[in-house]
Amino acid sequence: MSTILETSELPAVFDGVKLAAVAAVLYVIVRCLNLKSPTAPPELIYQDSALARFLLKSCPLLTKEYIPPLIWGKSGHIQTALYGKMGRVRSPHPYGLRKYLTMPDGATATFDLFEPCSEHCTGEDVTMVICPGIANHSEKQYIRTFVDYAQKNGYRCAVLNHLGALPNIELTSPRMFTYGCTWEFGAMVNYIKKTYPQTQLVVVGFSLGGNIVCKYLGESQANQERVLCCVSVCQGYSALRAQETFMQWDHCRRFYNFLMADNMKKIILSHR
Repeated sequence: MSTILETSELPAVFDGVKLAAVAAVLYVIVRCLNLKSPTAPPELIYQDSALARFLLKSCPLLTKEYIPPLIWGKSGHIQTALYGKMGRVRSPHPYGLRKYLTMPDGATATFDLFEPCSEHCTGEDVTMVICPGIANHSEKQYIRTFVDYAQKNGYRCAVLNHLGALPNIELTSPRMFTYGCTWEFGAMVNYIKKTYPQTQLVVVGFSLGGNIVCKYLGESQANQERVLCCVSVCQGYSALRAQETFMQWDHCRRFYNFLMADNMKKIILSHR
């Protein structure tokens, strides 16, 4: 009799285990996809000025609530993986000319120059001088996409290739790019100013490139000549505090630290 009772209770136990497993999986999915995170418009911090009011009026997207793609759109990890690794379905391939500049210490700086595909809406000659993110260069998909869009809107683009980042360009001095060195970017800007004396500049930096361009503009007032504006995208403001953050396991930060460090090691070892 006791055997019969124990056997009849087993399906209920199994159902409970299944429900617990499903609940656990759903909980992990909700946490990993960050589905409970609320959407909101960006927080804007700016000084009230005619330029700021013009930008807000010209870019209404800045004050709108960001609505990410359904299900996976709230996960920064998935967005990073999808766009960083897979890129767009059809990533553009803008045509440019590679320029070589010899630095005072013998290093060979390179940048790619892309001419505009149409006239700028103002009728003026405007050049974007672009500094990519860490270990990046003009051949990265996000840079190609940005340059293609800028060209079609009448901008000339000059994209710095970080020293040592291009696999087919050998180092000619015992150094590569660093977090705050502005020498190569400054050499590229000076080349553009001399070659196109009529052009105005829009300075653009991504991530580490944001640090470099802001540091460059702040090093000397002469560096700000003919600069219309500077756009810093996803800039980290403190390397020391960022280092502490990347050593944490929260939100898989240490995993990203490992990936970036491994990429830097590969670049260094490729030049040994």
